[in-house]
Amino acid sequence: MRLATITGAAPDGTLVVVSQDGRRMLAAGPQIPNLLGAVERWDAVQPQLAAIAQRLEAGEGEPIDPAALRAPLPRSWQWLDGSAFGTHGELMQIAFKLPPIESDRPLMYQGLSDRFYGPTDPVPFPDPADGIDFEGEFGVIVDAVPMGTTPEDAMKHIRLVVQINDWSLRTIAPVEMKTGFGWVQAKPACSMAPFAVTPEALGDAWKDGRVCLDLVIEWNGKAFGHANGGAMDFGFHELVAHAARTRDLVAGTVIGSGTVSNANYAEVGSSCISEVRAIEMIADGKPSTPFMGYGDTIRMEARNAHGSAPFGTIDQRVVSR
Repeated sequence: MRLATITGAAPDGTLVVVSQDGRRMLAAGPQIPNLLGAVERWDAVQPQLAAIAQRLEAGEGEPIDPAALRAPLPRSWQWLDGSAFGTHGELMQIAFKLPPIESDRPLMYQGLSDRFYGPTDPVPFPDPADGIDFEGEFGVIVDAVPMGTTPEDAMKHIRLVVQINDWSLRTIAPVEMKTGFGWVQAKPACSMAPFAVTPEALGDAWKDGRVCLDLVIEWNGKAFGHANGGAMDFGFHELVAHAARTRDLVAGTVIGSGTVSNANYAEVGSSCISEVRAIEMIADGKPSTPFMGYGDTIRMEARNAHGSAPFGTIDQRVVSR
């Protein structure tokens, strides 16, 4: 089952169910006006949403207007981003001569969640000198997760899977990291691809809490990378359990995988500019790839073996604020 949010009168938009081919939709109805409310009552509303999905596959529905699609979850209570791809972390540590992070725990920080940009929204930034960068990753949306939930039990709390562009401002990040208080200015709002997908709808691409799909990225119309999401050191169920170790997670919490990265990056490319610059620093002693500027475009879509994009496409332009 695939869900989306279209522009509506309410701040959280209007929830719709989407056909498998991504071309048609039906409104979830007045009893389920938005996705956040649906996740908060998932067990109660899932049968109704599934029935609407069956109607769509029987031929009902109206055409989707791509311009009306917002982030499937336009805002939520909490966004927790991990860094679960070891290759990405290792490259950054080598390039910047940082000591290895000696921990058997997932890495995670709490970011901005009161807004997620829609898949085609222009994204404003105050100054290109801040080091504008994209980060392609996957995420999950959970229902209410009790404190102390185990990784095994956490799997059943993962209700939806999403595709995310976690925007970053790279020249600000080191300054904030040195304070020891974490990121604020360096981590603006993220973007989401248009469709939130139930894990079972991903079929074989959902394995052991991982999205085993290539995340195909084009920067200014040129191929940039197609790393696979299956290479996570920790699965999403383990990230959820880590986040819930000392607190309950409210329904609607979004948890990210961190930048998708593969050990064979020479063949598959990368999912952010910073990683490419790190590879250049290791090879040449200095980076040569610039960060993004005004007018630059970024396109991201996870593709399955048949070439289709279960989450739809992020296709955005960087603009001046």
